Amino acid sequence: MPRKTVAPTLPAISARAAALPASPIRKLVPLADAAKERGCRVYHLNIGQPDIASPEAFLKALGEYPERVVAYGRSDGELALRRAYRTYYGRFGLDLALDDILVTTGGSEALLFAFFTVAGAGEEIIVFEPFYTNYNGFASVVGVTLKPLATDPATGYHLPPREVLENAIGPKTRAIALCNPNNPTGTVYTAEELALVAELALAHDLFVIADEVYREFVYDGLAHLSMLGLPDLASRVVVTDSLSKRFSVCGARVGCLVSRNADVVGAALKLGQARLSPPVIGQYAAAAALELPPSEYVDPMIAAFERRRNVVYEALAQMPGVLAYKPSGAFYMQPEFPVDDAEAFVSWMLTDFELDGATAMLAPGDGFYSTPGRGKQEARIAYVLNEEDLAHAMTCLAEGLRNYPGRTD
Repeated sequence: MPRKTVAPTLPAISARAAALPASPIRKLVPLADAAKERGCRVYHLNIGQPDIASPEAFLKALGEYPERVVAYGRSDGELALRRAYRTYYGRFGLDLALDDILVTTGGSEALLFAFFTVAGAGEEIIVFEPFYTNYNGFASVVGVTLKPLATDPATGYHLPPREVLENAIGPKTRAIALCNPNNPTGTVYTAEELALVAELALAHDLFVIADEVYREFVYDGLAHLSMLGLPDLASRVVVTDSLSKRFSVCGARVGCLVSRNADVVGAALKLGQARLSPPVIGQYAAAAALELPPSEYVDPMIAAFERRRNVVYEALAQMPGVLAYKPSGAFYMQPEFPVDDAEAFVSWMLTDFELDGATAMLAPGDGFYSTPGRGKQEARIAYVLNEEDLAHAMTCLAEGLRNYPGRTD
């Protein structure tokens, strides 16, 4: 009698791995791929990938890498790049030592290192909703709890009143995280708001994680203020930064963690040693980009993004039922749409809708929150395409909204 075969069972992955949230920026990519297979053009407004060419100096340096062996680099980053970073921060009046700068594999690794370094498992980091979606993933990986505080689009997503912040600080609170300019809202925080965060950090013995990736992306004559510029907070500030957006080199994966607290940098370096080194060739080219005068690359790019913001905001203002705040920085906005569920709407735009052979892809807004139920009618728009493409994408979005069967107004 033949033996009965039993299908083998697979071991279960860890509960921690199973609980990791999917990125709202990327989880609908299979739907976008399927749309492209059908011959539909997809305008990608879901991801912060600028279409502006990387600097020639960066590309030239890539081709001129002098070594015959691409060997491991320093765990804290190549000296040439750390020196270039020090000069770069000096342009903003920020005096740093080389030992204050740790090069990372993009700003994402800098954030992961920062979360791991300032808070232990089960401890809390205060964040302001909506916030950069990957904070959820990083917190989950290191076992840290995010404590979200709501911000209001009616105030331009600025910080809540002092009493709200103070009441949120508890015995497990270790840090306040602030993204400035903000992703996904585009809010640029005022000197008074930064001073409030600093005051609370000093009063309650907290760190401040300042995510300053979009430092230059400030519009309407406003100015960005770095947490590194607050002298009383010197030993408490951990800045995370990246070259990805500043020089349109997202794939280079070069960023940094900056702190004047030697213990923070030393602990982060141990993590850096465990991953060996950040990308060596990317660092070589990044140093060349950082040496460029702002007028040669960054300033014209910021002017282009301000125009792009205006194209998107003006189009949204014409769409019935859409509530949008005009951002002052970064290159995102997070409108509220008259739909039953933003993820369902974004998916429908990819599976069931096209206009003249094209559609638009956004990032569902609930992934930028940790409070269940929030952001269900919101979606983030990254205005990273040229003005003509953005105008076409907004036309697709407006027509899609008119035809979406789950429209609620």
